[in-house]
Amino acid sequence: MVTVKTVKGAKIANSTGTRKRAVARATARKGSGVVLVNSKPIGAYPEIPRLAMTEPLLIAGDVARGVDITVNVRGGGLMGQADAVRQAIAKVLVGFSKPLRSKFLQYDRNMLVADSRRTEPHKPSRSKQGPRRHKQRSKR
Repeated sequence: MVTVKTVKGAKIANSTGTRKRAVARATARKGSGVVLVNSKPIGAYPEIPRLAMTEPLLIAGDVARGVDITVNVRGGGLMGQADAVRQAIAKVLVGFSKPLRSKFLQYDRNMLVADSRRTEPHKPSRSKQGPRRHKQRSKR
């Protein structure tokens, strides 16, 4: 869900993105195209997560160049956080420009719709092996 407010004549959009245990909260306002993730520039992240995070910015083009985006992300691992940031940025950009919604959905639905898959919880008496692993048995 994207929340768009007008504060003192400035348009501000807020949104969240999730992936596994990672939750990202993004805020966008008119600016010069600066993107900060956890108070660090997006260029400070390793290459593959950075490419995932910048995908919506590349698709949005001129709209993204006129918006400053701040993202706070917590939980999960590096790639889960990158996907959560990607989704939050895409949603916040849709708050600024509605025609981007169809572009994002056509490119990749996960940019706007959360992936509901989660890891299966471990079962009793096999907590170290995982949820379904059994002790190997010999047939002979």
